[in-house]
Amino acid sequence: MKNKTLRTSSMKLKKVIAASLAISVLFAFTGCGSPSTTDNAKQESSSTTETGSTDELNEKLNDLYQQENQLFADHKDAWDKAFGLMSKSTAVNAKNENYADVLANTVESNKDSFSEEEYETLSKDIETIRGIEEEISKLEKETAASESSDSSSSKSDESTGVGVFRDFKGKDLDGNDVDDSLFAKNKVTVVNFWFSGCKPCVEELSKLNELNETLKEMGGEVVGINTDTLDNNEAGIKEAKEILKAQGVSYKNLTFDSNSTVGKYYGNIMTFPTTVLVDKDGNIVGEPFMGGIDDQSNYDQLMKQIQSVLDQN
Repeated sequence: MKNKTLRTSSMKLKKVIAASLAISVLFAFTGCGSPSTTDNAKQESSSTTETGSTDELNEKLNDLYQQENQLFADHKDAWDKAFGLMSKSTAVNAKNENYADVLANTVESNKDSFSEEEYETLSKDIETIRGIEEEISKLEKETAASESSDSSSSKSDESTGVGVFRDFKGKDLDGNDVDDSLFAKNKVTVVNFWFSGCKPCVEELSKLNELNETLKEMGGEVVGINTDTLDNNEAGIKEAKEILKAQGVSYKNLTFDSNSTVGKYYGNIMTFPTTVLVDKDGNIVGEPFMGGIDDQSNYDQLMKQIQSVLDQN
């Protein structure tokens, strides 16, 4: 399962992957390569992080996130089971914990649910992820140190949601250009982050499609962002379109540059699926909504948030 199936910068998306956690994602949630390739890439990344521009550091971060995603993809059945055992509270608290520890705690606390082979596979993957996370931590510190005060201010806006979709430029999955006018014309836009390998993400797609029909009558719409499709990833786009078609989804799904403002925001997402509300000015309003809206209580909570935004218009 991503895009870092439960974090980004696809590659964080798949960071607390779905279970509200999945990672595809992006999760995604997913890249290619074998575990041995992952280890080699990790060592190479470690040896080349002493210097480099912010763009170069971000590229290395994205590579590490993709390595995590590839592990989820290589052992998809076992990780789908693990993510399915994650509780919503685990997803909510994951931001404050080491990602490898979150995964390890889930696997250990549900050890009897896995076969001996599954448990051994998950345990080995978690140790590889622990090493990747150490490299990510080092790179994130270097990235922070290389940014100017202006960049730091912008990053703060990204983390709070201010202007994340302002000046947006991207495409839909059919290759048509999309810009920030999409958000400007809506009273509210519901943006759902998901990735193809995230089972909870896929399971809520039909409900999101129903929500889109409801929002049209209220002056809004639903937009999907599959983290596997970023940077016009042709394989990811093809897979996402097949899933959307199978689920009867008609609302827009977008791809864009992972180094854009919204791409960087997505890189900080820790759980999948995650849904946010966007106002006319491209600002994310309220707190991100984590978990599938195919659960009625979650759906009702999201509708309350939507109505709150509509009441302010």
